[in-house]
Amino acid sequence: MNKNSLLLIEDDLDLCQLLEQLLVMEGYSVTTAHDGITGLALAQQEQHQLILLDVMLPQLNGFEVLKRLRHTSLIPVLMLTAKGDEIDRVIGLEFGADDYLPKPFNDRELLARIKAILRRTQDTQPKPQLALGDIVLHHGRQEAKCKDQIIDLTGTEYLLLVELINNVGELLDKNELNQKVLGKRLQAFDRSLDMHISNLRKKLPPRDDSLPRIKTVRGHGYIWLEG
Repeated sequence: MNKNSLLLIEDDLDLCQLLEQLLVMEGYSVTTAHDGITGLALAQQEQHQLILLDVMLPQLNGFEVLKRLRHTSLIPVLMLTAKGDEIDRVIGLEFGADDYLPKPFNDRELLARIKAILRRTQDTQPKPQLALGDIVLHHGRQEAKCKDQIIDLTGTEYLLLVELINNVGELLDKNELNQKVLGKRLQAFDRSLDMHISNLRKKLPPRDDSLPRIKTVRGHGYIWLEG
């Protein structure tokens, strides 16, 4: 699999062509699709490292593409949403998008987001596993298990879990966590980190003592509770 292979699903043909030219100039291999059904079929072939997914698509919208894709694949997805449409961003994150970028966006911002996602999801160096309580993390495979059962996490959710467990019992500041895991500064009204934490909570099995695994300190950050 080409480490620089991207799948761009965008129905605006002019924009799609411009983005493809930009990405190719930056050294990426780009496959394009202009509707949701074709895009989903290409995505399910798992031949790409990252998907750029527009929300408004014919035949199958971006949300439905992402929802169906997450049944079988954890490939990183960057959603392209309408400017100022907060609900699109929230829905995308709930369905498992790794990040979103509102239109219109500038070239530098797009390239920065792509590089940040690929950098944090392409960990090719073998590392030992990390175990804490009933959770075991296999870093080389970016795999998490609880009581020998695999937890299906996106790349972003896995990295959040790593940061929380590596700092068990400590308050992780939201700004620092956002910068380290999502690769960007925390902006006002940006709920990306909160949504990823919420998704992670839902996927983690309950503790035997019924206590929460992740504690929220409102306005400050999150703590992985000892026990």
